[in-house]
Amino acid sequence: MPKVGIVMGSDSDMPVMSKAAAVLDRFGVDYEMRIISAHREPDIFFEWAKGAEDRGIRVIIAGAGMAAHLPGMCAALFPMPVIGIPMHTTSLGGRDSLYSIVQMPSGIPVATVAIGGGANAALLALKILAVSDDGLHKALKEYSAEMADGVAAKDRKLQESGWEKYGG
Repeated sequence: MPKVGIVMGSDSDMPVMSKAAAVLDRFGVDYEMRIISAHREPDIFFEWAKGAEDRGIRVIIAGAGMAAHLPGMCAALFPMPVIGIPMHTTSLGGRDSLYSIVQMPSGIPVATVAIGGGANAALLALKILAVSDDGLHKALKEYSAEMADGVAAKDRKLQESGWEKYGG
């Protein structure tokens, strides 16, 4: 049964949303992924968002560009956490999407990551799920340690080779 719902309004969002899916795959967390337009398919969207909890969804990751109503509408209909991913747009570089998602009215919160932040949205969803999942909590600690080890290895390489190789 999927624990995370990933929803986007257009297939043009897939490069970002697939990063979220890849992180969930890495941690073995089931998800469902849909393309549903809140504006063009409101009945289908309402049915999907209202039924998410009954399908086992515990967190929704919603990506949206421009007016970016999808994450906020998910939060209005779904009683558990919603994470919004603002998409880069050609007209305003994604700032329009970002502002639309973070400026939710009181009582309808949407956690929001950076423009195009698919991987971080998934990691935030995993951290939310890890509150009640010890195995996932442990796996996230191991992931953090791997990241720290990676930085330490890069620093060792820098110290051994000299910073001049990096444009200094």
